[in-house]
Amino acid sequence: MPMTGKGPLVIGIGNPWRGDDGIGHAVVDALAGAPGLATAKSHGEPAELMELWQGHDPVILVDAIVTGAAPGTLHRLDAREPLPRAARYSSHGIGLAEAVELARSLGELPRTLIVHGIEPACLEDGAGLSPDISAAIFRMSRHILKEFKRPRLDASR
Repeated sequence: MPMTGKGPLVIGIGNPWRGDDGIGHAVVDALAGAPGLATAKSHGEPAELMELWQGHDPVILVDAIVTGAAPGTLHRLDAREPLPRAARYSSHGIGLAEAVELARSLGELPRTLIVHGIEPACLEDGAGLSPDISAAIFRMSRHILKEFKRPRLDASR
């Protein structure tokens, strides 16, 4: 993918009207205004994600990830490798793992694509964020800001 030098981007994925599925959007809200960091919100539709991240590097996706761990558990996955399909990513019609693999097959992945997730407690319609998740939002935001200060592991890719 040709790079246009748009710099780092964090995309919050999810549906804030489904309880903790709003994790991605809440993290993006917490990061709004961070210097040198672009943010966007998405419901996770593959074409929308590919359009949002076009020309950005690195890109971090933030979503609810269901693995069976305790609510509020933070996850970090490097999408240079296929994402585990055993985990459920939020409550989207098409899973995040499938969206990333579709982008990979089309040659539309950013050079650096990291998925940060928080284990949800409640994914019910009309619910707000769970108390355990509110604290995790703050921790996740700090981790993401540190992510952009790390030396690039493979800047030659």
